[in-house]
Amino acid sequence: MKGMLKVIAVFGLLLSELTPAMEGQTAADTAGIRTTALDYIDGWYSNNPARMERALHPHLAKRLVWADSTGRSHLVDMSALELIQGTKAHPPTPASERRDDVTILSSFGNVAMVRIEASDWVDFLQEVKWNGSWKIINVVWENRPERMAAKR
Repeated sequence: MKGMLKVIAVFGLLLSELTPAMEGQTAADTAGIRTTALDYIDGWYSNNPARMERALHPHLAKRLVWADSTGRSHLVDMSALELIQGTKAHPPTPASERRDDVTILSSFGNVAMVRIEASDWVDFLQEVKWNGSWKIINVVWENRPERMAAKR
């Protein structure tokens, strides 16, 4: 019986190491992190700049690294204001083409890492708790391969 308890304890320890850290995260934090991510992606899809702005920290940096035909890397860099203006300017995404799968990868205290599976790309968000609300401070994204091929 003692051997079985050791196996269970070791398995539990290993499982805890593989599970994303959610230390100090309350149910309200989980809901706030998720709501912020959805305000961001659904705000984009629906051309709702107010919803987008609500999700973003004013000092947001959103970045994409892409390689040209020679393999040289380039950086696309957007600010919060550019993203809010872009939200207003692009055509709305039809509901049938929207994808907004949100996964909280990890959180600790007042920071969280979130992954969004969007229609044409994947976003990795860094959120911070700012004056009591969750805000996106950094985003790195990657276009899906079929999206990248269509742009060339």
